Amino acid sequence: MRLATVRTATGTAAVRIDEEVAVEVGPSDLVELLGDPQWRQRAARATGTEHALGSLDYAPLVGRPDKVVCVGLNYRQHILEMGRELPDHPTLFAKYRGALIGAHDDIVLPAVSPAMDFEAELGVVIGQRLRYGDPAGAAAAIAGWTVVNDVTARDWQNRTAQWLQGKTFEATTPVGPWLEVAEPPASGAASSVVPSWPLSCTVNGEPMQRADTADLVFSPVDLVAYVSQVVTLEPGDLIATGTPGGVGHARRPPRYLADGDVVVTRIDGVGELRNTCRAEALAT
Repeated sequence: MRLATVRTATGTAAVRIDEEVAVEVGPSDLVELLGDPQWRQRAARATGTEHALGSLDYAPLVGRPDKVVCVGLNYRQHILEMGRELPDHPTLFAKYRGALIGAHDDIVLPAVSPAMDFEAELGVVIGQRLRYGDPAGAAAAIAGWTVVNDVTARDWQNRTAQWLQGKTFEATTPVGPWLEVAEPPASGAASSVVPSWPLSCTVNGEPMQRADTADLVFSPVDLVAYVSQVVTLEPGDLIATGTPGGVGHARRPPRYLADGDVVVTRIDGVGELRNTCRAEALAT
């Protein structure tokens, strides 16, 4: 099952993506839907207003998350090729909800940074409240998967040892287009096996990043359990699991995003983002 948040003439709506149409399931967005403990059954049985798939205007998948938690340095091959040792613990940083945009929205390139970079990532969406989760609880808390591009202002990121200032510029981070709902695990079961999906990012059709999500050092279950030791995870929270090699900042010369660039971020079996970069227009 696939679920999304779409813009309508009257606001936004949570929808189920069927083969030919999208069906409204009741709540105004996915965060509200996931707050219902029976969200799977509710979404599967919904018979609301239908929308043609070709007409959908995707809003940010989770536009009002309580938390957006991002992970750095989490692809094994990328870490080793940089000559670093594999980490013992995940590197975490946060992002604010104002950074999130829809699957086909424009990426705003802020006027104060000429060094905006692409970062294709697997996103994990939380489907039930979790605090101090063990692996079984973490597996049960995963609602499903989505695609994220953690577009980053490298110059601002590297001003200090703390990354947040380069990671949360407004209207820079596409998420979507939908939630690929995870199968609920058998009672008490858990797995730290990482799903194996090809991940890629292109800019104007030129391949930039290519990897497999199976190369993650810390699996989605590992990350959900770890983050829940720090904060209570709520339905609709988003965890971006990290990016592989190939980013523009590491290229020689660097390849940063420019006005008019088209960025396509894809995870086979999950979904695809397609976004055009637009230079920020400052009010005069």
